[in-house]
Amino acid sequence: MQVLLVALVVAGCAVFAYATARDQAEDAARRQAGAVARAVADSPSVREAVRAGTPGADPSAALQPYAERVRTDSGVDFVTIMAPDGRRWTHPDPRRIGERFLGNTAPALRGATFSETYTGTLGPSIRVVTPLRDADGSVIGLVSAGITVRAISARLAAQLSALAWVAAGALALGAVGTYVVNARLRRHTHGMDAAGLSRMYDYHQAALHGVREGLLMLDGRRRITLINDAGRELLGLRGEVDGTGVADLGLPAPLTGALLADRPRVDEVHLSAERVLVVNSSPVAGGGRRGTVVTLRDHTELQALAGELDHERGFTQALRSQAHEAANRLHTVVSLIELGRSEEAVEFATAELELAQALTDEVVAAVGEPVLVALLLGKAAQAHERGIELVVTPECGAIETGPGVPPARDLVTVLGNLVDNALDALTGVPGGRITVTVRRDAAGLLLRVADNGPGLPEGVDVFRRGWSGKGEGRGLGLALVRQVAQRHGGTVEAGDAPGGGAAFTARLPLAGGAA
Repeated sequence: MQVLLVALVVAGCAVFAYATARDQAEDAARRQAGAVARAVADSPSVREAVRAGTPGADPSAALQPYAERVRTDSGVDFVTIMAPDGRRWTHPDPRRIGERFLGNTAPALRGATFSETYTGTLGPSIRVVTPLRDADGSVIGLVSAGITVRAISARLAAQLSALAWVAAGALALGAVGTYVVNARLRRHTHGMDAAGLSRMYDYHQAALHGVREGLLMLDGRRRITLINDAGRELLGLRGEVDGTGVADLGLPAPLTGALLADRPRVDEVHLSAERVLVVNSSPVAGGGRRGTVVTLRDHTELQALAGELDHERGFTQALRSQAHEAANRLHTVVSLIELGRSEEAVEFATAELELAQALTDEVVAAVGEPVLVALLLGKAAQAHERGIELVVTPECGAIETGPGVPPARDLVTVLGNLVDNALDALTGVPGGRITVTVRRDAAGLLLRVADNGPGLPEGVDVFRRGWSGKGEGRGLGLALVRQVAQRHGGTVEAGDAPGGGAAFTARLPLAGGAA
């Protein structure tokens, strides 16, 4: 098809060039014949010969050699000098002298020079007829010079041969160029034609919008050139972002740094405003800074389940510890009975039961929410095992799940991570004490955990992912606490406890303003 188009273009150009050359050749012949006719008509010798031959005498003997010499020198096909009545005095064929001129002479007799295409004794020709005037301006004869159409065609044929070579060269060059362009295009498209590219584009679009993983393609200047629906959702992007730089998306600094990195990233965990994302990035091969392909996976639910699993493990360890303690107490009771001290055994068992029941009643009355009650009872057992006292403050107010209250899973994430952080801070600290406050009021839910540990370091964002009281690179719990708070439109703050140590306060507003 491309070669055919090139051939059509070349043919069209050749036809246009031929028509133009033909018109130019006819115009050139007309100008040449007109110049010769006027030159002959203005010649004094021609005027004298015509005047000398009048009346009766034939001026052909003087004019014929002159006309033939002019015809040969000027390159026209005929120069005819004639009487006003059209009788020829000169002609390339001497036998035609004395015959009538074939063609129009009326305009010339009126003193005008004109041109026409007419078929005469030499065939079709382009001729110019001009008057031959005497000194007083009267017309004493006519001069006609012309070039046959056959001669014009011969001249044009010489030009057309050159034009044909040019057209053939252009066609060959176009064919070679088409082959080179097609070969280069197929190298870039890996041998696929238009149908294959169209089919691949359809598959590409279907795969791009069908996968659940987020996909971003960045150019060498770290601007978004492509992003699928899942990528927009995971990053919380709205509106048109194609061509926008990563640094202008308003993402958290660690996540932005991961997207801007030149080196590959493998399964890095980063936090967005509402999600836990696993980021993988790979530079585009091909030399130079071509760009980066980034994939995102949502691990928010998985991280929440992992947190719940950690809490369940904590519950299991607490139950194991309680079972161990219960076994010890049971052995004590059995031993007292065997020793005949039944009253002491009853008093000991009753005291332990009242103590456990009092703790349970205290937490249930203070908190109310069953999931949080179970969490705090488990954490209390863990704290007791580590020699740490966990108490629920009297200012607590019982809460219940319902409309507007954040899901129990999010409450467990916030309170569980804050208590775990306090337990880690108090490990090995004599007289460790954790104070928990859970309250619902008109402003929403307040979750506060305070301890009497070493406190917080100055100038450090403890909610930054990767920070941990046990060293850099381990912390994720506090970052998740802030993420949950921000997702519900709340806040979380860290400060110093009144009696020394650290205090964390999370405020979660109730949806719809429910009190």
